Amino acid sequence: MDSLSGIGVFVLVADTRSFAEAGRTLGVSPSAVGKSVARMEAHLKVRLFHRSTRHIALTPEGEKFLERCRRILCEVEAAELELSEAAGTPSGRLRVSLPRYSRLFEPAIATFMKQYPQVRLDLDFTDRMVDVIGEGYDVVVRSGEMQDSGLKRRRLGQFRRILAASPDYLAQQGTPRRASDLLRHCCLHYRYPSTGKLEQWPLKTAAGAPAPELPLTLVCNSVETRIFLALGGLGIVCLPDFTIKEELASGRLVTVMDERTRGNATMWALWPASRHPSPKLRVFVDHLARHMFA
Repeated sequence: MDSLSGIGVFVLVADTRSFAEAGRTLGVSPSAVGKSVARMEAHLKVRLFHRSTRHIALTPEGEKFLERCRRILCEVEAAELELSEAAGTPSGRLRVSLPRYSRLFEPAIATFMKQYPQVRLDLDFTDRMVDVIGEGYDVVVRSGEMQDSGLKRRRLGQFRRILAASPDYLAQQGTPRRASDLLRHCCLHYRYPSTGKLEQWPLKTAAGAPAPELPLTLVCNSVETRIFLALGGLGIVCLPDFTIKEELASGRLVTVMDERTRGNATMWALWPASRHPSPKLRVFVDHLARHMFA
């Protein structure tokens, strides 16, 4: 803490260009301020100020040192603010990026708003890969494998990607049993808006065998449209299980090839690794983890 105190004295002298003025601000004598700066110069083995009887001025080395000292003091101030906020009530604006399909998040968001009315949510629903830090997001929710080491993450839950169709469609066209059977079916595909690539269906194939090129009966970037068309008996669709939970429960859609599709996927909350979780961020992520897949 002696070094940190010395840095504070040095910055104050650099700002006021006066030992006497810095002393008055700190409540100590000009001599005490001068000795503090002299101790720092001796420790660094470099002169930080040019001194004369009329004024003082920073040396080139002092100018460089001042830039770093200001950053250090800003970091200390930010850390103190974060720690003081940690004991407070979550409040303020929270900017969140979520996948486009909102139905999974709506109940959790509604209960969060009731429980934490002082937190103002700014929600952006998109499937593109966002720049979390560059675009100013506090937290991002995404699925799949996360590679960015500059982000902290928390697992929110797991889901399955499943194949489903209406009973009427399967009665007319037959039920596929293996990947090759899908070549004779109407397949409703999803295209990622950010890349233009088609979503690959999670089909199990023989070791080394390529995935079959499925019929492109429909390609679109809407979950809701594909659910509507599948309910209308117009084809087989690949979707996360949570998107058609009600349709499956009511029997309006049924799954196919469960034993021929691969396992679970994970939903993650991600935020900048350099950022200490604020109370509002912490309670939001905790709330999603408790309620999203409940």
